[in-house]
Amino acid sequence: MNASTQFEGLEVGYDVPALPGMSEADIQTPCLVLDLDALERNIVRMGEQARAMGVRLRAHGKMHKSVDVAKLQERLGGSIGVCCQKVSEAEAFVRGGITDVLVSNQVRDKAKIDRLARLPRLGARIACCVDDVANVAELSEAATRHGTTIECLVEIDCGAGRCGVTTAPEAVALARAINAAPGLIFSGLQAYQGAMQHLNSYTDRKAKADFTIALVRELVAALNAEGLGCGIVSGGGTGSYRFEGNSGVYTELQCGSYAFMDAAYGRVLDENGQRIDETEFENALFILTSVMSHVKADMAVCDAGLKVQSIDSGLPVVFGRNDVTYVHCSDEHGEIADPDGVLKINDKLKLVPGHCDPTCNLHDWYVGLRGGTVECLWPVSARGKAY
Repeated sequence: MNASTQFEGLEVGYDVPALPGMSEADIQTPCLVLDLDALERNIVRMGEQARAMGVRLRAHGKMHKSVDVAKLQERLGGSIGVCCQKVSEAEAFVRGGITDVLVSNQVRDKAKIDRLARLPRLGARIACCVDDVANVAELSEAATRHGTTIECLVEIDCGAGRCGVTTAPEAVALARAINAAPGLIFSGLQAYQGAMQHLNSYTDRKAKADFTIALVRELVAALNAEGLGCGIVSGGGTGSYRFEGNSGVYTELQCGSYAFMDAAYGRVLDENGQRIDETEFENALFILTSVMSHVKADMAVCDAGLKVQSIDSGLPVVFGRNDVTYVHCSDEHGEIADPDGVLKINDKLKLVPGHCDPTCNLHDWYVGLRGGTVECLWPVSARGKAY
């Protein structure tokens, strides 16, 4: 299907922010834009890093919620599939052609379990996390009823204090229950330490990683001793992947933000005290915004406010400029400090969002740019899939 057919009948400025072939200058704002060259370099680099460490890469789809980006990660970065957090999110990826999906979360509601158990019928390998033996029976009943198989990872609480078991006996008991349950397969461990990803200090991240890896190694040894082999030990993120990848115990990484990067990751430092958005991965995702008012000499107002971004990890950063600063936002407006009065009405700025994941979930489309021209328009396939 060519672009003209695919987007036939869609009106720029109402249905979509742009169409392929348009100039960057004509894109309707505010919207999400992707620097395709930077995105592709990020994807290739992470794929190379995973291969060099001898681990698989399972890209985290909750970050971009895009089938198109996930397929690019498979094609250019060697990703084996995706992980995501919700059943409806997983279903969006499977319907889009992703054939290996891990729901890196618990699934407890009866209707959700039923939908999960039906997904293998669409030709996908499906796995989810378990931290309660009662959930084993729930998953088994649904898988048996639908004649499908669900793989299960025992989730380890390795520091978040949220979901997951913490001791070897708990992990062994869950693994045994899964193995004994019809329609289920015990495949390994989920051990993601989210709290360490945004510790800016390399030393602080390493200390958290050392604790996590030691715990995981202990639990893997306990499972192996009981004849319960771990084919999968999954975890790791953009801020910590080298620790898990080089541990000798993790088998796959769940990195997500590396593909786009955001302002929060821009504050994370490597072992040499340098920002990882300068040494490892580039900013590839931006909120494109336009100046809409400049009645105050030292302050411009743009059209990117709270409704197009999440500021839970801080305000966005104006990309490529140090003469203007995004300082405040309300529902529909962003205030930009412009001490020298350099901005003009309709000037466009690229903002690096504070937190890419929830920001992406606010939008319907990604506008892919290359060389100042719109090359592609990708839907945010799983936008709003929170069930």
